[in-house]
Amino acid sequence: MTDVKIPSKSWVVVCNGAKALIMQNAGGAQLMNLKVLETLTQPSEPDREIGADKPGRSHAADGFSRSAVEETNWQDQAEAEFLKHVAEKLDELVQEMNASRIILVAPPKALGALRPALSADTQAVIAAEVAKDYTNMPVDEIERHLAA
Repeated sequence: MTDVKIPSKSWVVVCNGAKALIMQNAGGAQLMNLKVLETLTQPSEPDREIGADKPGRSHAADGFSRSAVEETNWQDQAEAEFLKHVAEKLDELVQEMNASRIILVAPPKALGALRPALSADTQAVIAAEVAKDYTNMPVDEIERHLAA
């Protein structure tokens, strides 16, 4: 499915807007053995629990016309904040754990939110990106998908 080589001691980060798995390959490139070192999650609450009241209304300059204001998507904002936190964790990996090779696995929308939040040093060690959502799979199934 993917054409990614994951050598020994490489870091694999599988994430989406609500969950992140930070793993390291304890095996080799041929026989992968991913070990989960950290799991990050955020509570997934519905918009009605996160947000405030119904959307407001705006008045036109003529004083008579009114129109509704689009409601804020609180779920999208919460996911963006979580992905910024994941980016901070990746920056820590590079600086404190001397990670020299990171494979990033996330859906396209999450990859788009992560890239600008990563430091230049972290972006330099990202060896590959896989635009898939594997966060709800068991680790052995993630290994099979990445090795395929």
